[in-house]
Amino acid sequence: MKRRKFLAGAGPALALPAAVAATGLAKPAIAQTAPEIRWRCASSFPKSLDTIYGAADFMSKRVAALTDGKFRITVFAAGEIVPGLAVADAVQNSTVECAHTASYYFVGKDPTFALDATIPFGMNTRQTNAWLHAGGGREVLREFFDGYNMVSIPTGSTGAQMGGWFRKEIKTVADLNGLKMRIAGIAGNMLQKLGVVPQQIAGGDIYPALERGTIDAAEWIGPYDDEKLGFNRVAPFYYYPGFWEGGLNLSLYVGKARYEELPQAYKDALESACRDATMETMAKYDMQNPQALRRLVAGGAQLRPFPREVMQAAYKSAFELYDEISASNPRFKKVYDHFKGFRDTQLQWFRVAENTYDNFVYSMQAQEQRR
Repeated sequence: MKRRKFLAGAGPALALPAAVAATGLAKPAIAQTAPEIRWRCASSFPKSLDTIYGAADFMSKRVAALTDGKFRITVFAAGEIVPGLAVADAVQNSTVECAHTASYYFVGKDPTFALDATIPFGMNTRQTNAWLHAGGGREVLREFFDGYNMVSIPTGSTGAQMGGWFRKEIKTVADLNGLKMRIAGIAGNMLQKLGVVPQQIAGGDIYPALERGTIDAAEWIGPYDDEKLGFNRVAPFYYYPGFWEGGLNLSLYVGKARYEELPQAYKDALESACRDATMETMAKYDMQNPQALRRLVAGGAQLRPFPREVMQAAYKSAFELYDEISASNPRFKKVYDHFKGFRDTQLQWFRVAENTYDNFVYSMQAQEQRR
C-alpha cells in the first residue's frame, strides 16, 4: 500500500526522465550560445617528432572536446604554412592565429624570450612549472609579450635534456674551441664564450648538417627524439646532461587581439587544454626516453658525462652573460631578476627533500645492481 501511494505521489517526478528521453537531453549552455571559431596553429616541429609536435595536437583535441566542438584549432607542422623558426612572425602578422614553439628560438629578437623557455643552469621542470603557474612567472612575462602583441601559454615540457651528439670526445674546455654546434637560444651565447661556434638549425635540418660535416655536434631533446632523427648514425659520442635545458617549457603563442576576442569560456578551455598538454608531454617523454636510451647504447652510442671542468666553465660563462644582458636590456633584467629570485628559493628547498631522496634511491639501486 505504501509503495502504491509513493508511486502515485511521485508520478510527475518519475515521468520526467521519460519526457527528457523523448525530447533529447538539453545541450550544455556553451553549445547553445557559443560561436563557431576556427584557428590555425603553426608548429615549429615536424610531425615525425610525435611527442613534441603532439603537444599542440593534444591541446587542440582537448579544446574541441571542452567546447563541444565549437572552438577548433588545426595544427600545421613546420614548413606547411611557414618554416618552424618563423612561427612567431606568423602570429604577429596574423598569418595564423596561434603557434606552438620554444621561445628561445627567438632570442635574436630579444634574449628575454629565453626566459619563457629555459636558460642554462636555470630550473628543472617542476620548478619551472611552479614559477610559471604559481610563482608569478607568467605575470612578469605578460608585459614582455604585450610588446609583441602576443599571449604566451605554457603548452608542453621536455624535462631535462641530453647534451647532444659529438663527432669527437670532449675532455677539456679546450676541446670546445672552434666546435661548430647546433644549439638553440641563449645557450649558444654561453658556449660561444668558451670557443663554440653556435648554429641555430631547425629540427628537421640537423641530421643532414651533421652528416655532411657542416656542424661537429648537435643537441636536440633526448633519446626518444634523437633516435627518431638518427643522430647516432653520424656522431658516436652522446653527452649528458644538457645543462642549458634543465626543464624546457614549450609555449603556445596567440595573437593578443585573437585571444581577447575569445569568450571567457573558450579562454578557460584553452588554458585548461594547455595545462593538460604539459602534463601529457612530460609523461610521454619520461616513459619513452629510458627505453630509447637503452636501444641507442645497445646500438653502439657511446654515453659520456660532460667533464666537471666543462660544466663549471659553462656555469661561470652563463651567469656572466646574464649580468651583461641585464646591464643593457631592462626587459631581460626585470624578468630575469624575478626568475632568479624564485630559482634560488627553489634550489634551497629541493636540496633538502627532493635531491636527498633521489640521490639515496639512485645510490641504493646502483648498489643492488652491483651485487
